[in-house]
Amino acid sequence: MTEMRTLKVALLGCGNVGAQVARILLEDADALAARAGARLQLSGIAVRNVSAHRDVELPQELFTTDAETLVKDADLVIELMGGIEPARTLILSALRNGACVVTGNKALLAQDGPTLYEEADKAGVQLSYEAAVAGAIPILRPIRDSLSGDRITRVLGIVNGTTNFILDQMDSTGAQFADALAEAQRLGYAEADPTADVEGHDAAAKAAILASLSFHTRFALENVHCEGISSVTASDIAAAKDAGFVIKLLAIAEKLSGADGKEGVSVRVHPTLLPREHPLAAVRGAFNAVFIEAENAGELMFYGQGAGGTPTASAVMGDLVSAARRLVLGGPQRTETTTGHVPALPIEAATTSYYIGLDVADQPGVLARIAQLFAEQGVSIEIMRQTIHRDAESNVESAELRIVTHRASEAALAATVEAVKGLDVINSVTSVLRVEGV
Repeated sequence: MTEMRTLKVALLGCGNVGAQVARILLEDADALAARAGARLQLSGIAVRNVSAHRDVELPQELFTTDAETLVKDADLVIELMGGIEPARTLILSALRNGACVVTGNKALLAQDGPTLYEEADKAGVQLSYEAAVAGAIPILRPIRDSLSGDRITRVLGIVNGTTNFILDQMDSTGAQFADALAEAQRLGYAEADPTADVEGHDAAAKAAILASLSFHTRFALENVHCEGISSVTASDIAAAKDAGFVIKLLAIAEKLSGADGKEGVSVRVHPTLLPREHPLAAVRGAFNAVFIEAENAGELMFYGQGAGGTPTASAVMGDLVSAARRLVLGGPQRTETTTGHVPALPIEAATTSYYIGLDVADQPGVLARIAQLFAEQGVSIEIMRQTIHRDAESNVESAELRIVTHRASEAALAATVEAVKGLDVINSVTSVLRVEGV
């Protein structure tokens, strides 16, 4: 009987995800060997501090601070350090040494993915990154493989669990943003510094990856229009609920025609109103979901745990076993499927609907003036609702208008909002949010 091959696996980083990956490699060694066709030997774990406390008990002799040496002797490298450097240098070293790499580093892929893809192509090895987007949800392989014979036209995703938890708390309890954020931090969903999550940067990096795979073109972080949720108020949430909407932070990538008539792709992240009957509206808590529209497959949705050590480790292990099987069987490794260049379009080229909240003077002719201004800008109003308020101190009445537009170009909608601000009957523009799914 032929002796089973052994592949050396180097693990870079041992945080929540890395510790679970190490545990699975050690505890499930026999099952993994049967699936991969080779024994996956964890040769070492590179960390900054070998004596730091970890929630998972692992053999101390596996830990090292010498990541460079560990990478040079590996057949497979798992990078879960995060950040740009030294992760970038170590991944490039691994690829050039002929090792397949599995990473969950969405920031690095969004910033410098093309360099890594090119090095993997040159070396004829596999660079896999399922764990970089939506945790345990198998979304990148279906886009890359299952839908490779179709044309994806649009991707909408809830890809950040922290922001989804915060917005869900605000929607279900009426909490203010700061209170919902504090609860997310208490439960461990949000970091002490939540900037990357609440300002949309994490989702933007994932949007760039989704767009690159979906449209076979390399998009970088700089191609993504990004807005976070820190300006979303409890009043916005309440008004959206009253109108039959829920607010979600969406990553959106869609194919459009630019001003010159040529096709391009709009990639953006921003708070978005969704009708409550839309499938993504039902995604609660810290869960993630990705909704895909394709020419032949139609509408598809992938849903599941978007973060956490064990769920994300599942995605890492799937990539690892796949890469190991290719090393065992031989032949070309699975690489990125870029086939051309579709330009990234600016946010102004996108077609959206707007939800606009206005505080206006309660006097005759106001609605007519506002409707006329919208018509002059070429923007059609779908829904207009008015609520009268009386100030307790001044006893002066004002009206709150809530307007939902039909789809129009982002440029036309932005110009309309600016024009509305100039009307003397407008006290203030209380909110401007984009709407999808109507």
